[in-house]
Amino acid sequence: MDAFAPIPPEWTNQAIHAYEFCCPNCKSSSLEAEKVWLNRRSPVMTEDHRRKWQEFYNCHCGCVWWAWSSDRPPTDLSNQPDFNPF
Repeated sequence: MDAFAPIPPEWTNQAIHAYEFCCPNCKSSSLEAEKVWLNRRSPVMTEDHRRKWQEFYNCHCGCVWWAWSSDRPPTDLSNQPDFNPF
């Protein structure tokens, strides 16, 4: 499954809009999804001229949902170990 494929997978046709960034059926996070597809071909411009796009998730509970990338909660990277490849 290529999350960046240019053509949407068939399973995205049944997606419902999740107004919170989680599965509307079981409340699982996007990290628990079995499949993911990002609609990067059709970005929407926000009022402050930023791009947002639809993120589609096929949840382990069987629910297919989508949400705007701008609704994604912030990531806390402060608890990650420092990474220095050099």
